[in-house]
Amino acid sequence: MTATVVTPGCGLRLHLEIRLPDGTAAISTFGEEPLELRLGDGTLVPALEQLLLGLTEGSETHLLADGSDLYGPREEGKVHWMARSDFPADMDPAPGQVLAFDTPGGHETAGAVLAVDGERVQVDFNHPLSGRPLAIRVQILAVTPPAGG
Repeated sequence: MTATVVTPGCGLRLHLEIRLPDGTAAISTFGEEPLELRLGDGTLVPALEQLLLGLTEGSETHLLADGSDLYGPREEGKVHWMARSDFPADMDPAPGQVLAFDTPGGHETAGAVLAVDGERVQVDFNHPLSGRPLAIRVQILAVTPPAGG
């Protein structure tokens, strides 16, 4: 019996781990509940879904990827100095913190604090994995056919 292959629109149950060059796990479901999704449902970015196509049920794969290919290129225009007064009074921003911000359109986005200079705080709104080499580990636990197929 041949293993079921990952194809566009199929359902997946999988473990996913993304590691930074220093070995830090940015994301990992190993040792936790696996992800359950349907390719194309928005759970994973499209470029990461592309890496899964052709893998088979029961397989474990290790891949290398550029974070810019998965999450978009780093843009210097997404690094901003903000007034300290733009942050809640009880918050003490510090380099390395990742904070949630509301966009003018009402969506939430993450920003990483790069520096604090007196009454100014430098925040990077690029995706935190963009521009970094990434080691990806995927274990495909189950594959179900695309809906209607």
